[in-house]
Amino acid sequence: MIPKGIYGITSSEFGISQIESAKILLEAGIKIIQYREKNATSRKMYEDAVKIKKLCDEYNATFIVNDRVDIALASESSGVHVGQKDLPAKIARKLIGNKILGVSISSIDEAKNAIIDGADYLGAGAIFTTNTKNDSEFLGIENLKKVIEISNIPVIAIGGIKLEHVKILKNIGVHGIAVISAIFGSENPKEMARKFVEEWES
Repeated sequence: MIPKGIYGITSSEFGISQIESAKILLEAGIKIIQYREKNATSRKMYEDAVKIKKLCDEYNATFIVNDRVDIALASESSGVHVGQKDLPAKIARKLIGNKILGVSISSIDEAKNAIIDGADYLGAGAIFTTNTKNDSEFLGIENLKKVIEISNIPVIAIGGIKLEHVKILKNIGVHGIAVISAIFGSENPKEMARKFVEEWES
């Protein structure tokens, strides 16, 4: 259910639209896309999600909506991803049925609880220091290894990951690597997205 490799997350924070950022990720060969939007209206989020779902279908990619169970259901997405401050994972599971459920974790205890609550995969991080996460949400490499050891579901690493980290993380057994800033904050997002895919596959 969860494609291995680079896990693409859309962003409108770097001067590219949500739709365009999804296209960039899909054209690079990324097979799972998460629509992440914190500032738009519900109507705009729904409209974006429907368009990105259509794109994902065209590229035979899995489509996940961040945070918003309602938007995930309305857009007929493959699933939803919730954080520790969002709707509780076990409630999200009840609402979405057998759709994919991803849960963000930054500790061993959170990982265990997410698995018990019905998560299909864990978004584990932050692995490296990042501007988008505070210190309490820092996991690090050593704890990531422990999460992989205790987890019977795929673990996706996230947080401050750069191109040079891909091999290290793949070698310790992550199922995938989620990237935002390293792609969309680069001079050429299309080229950088391709480089991440190539680095994982090489």
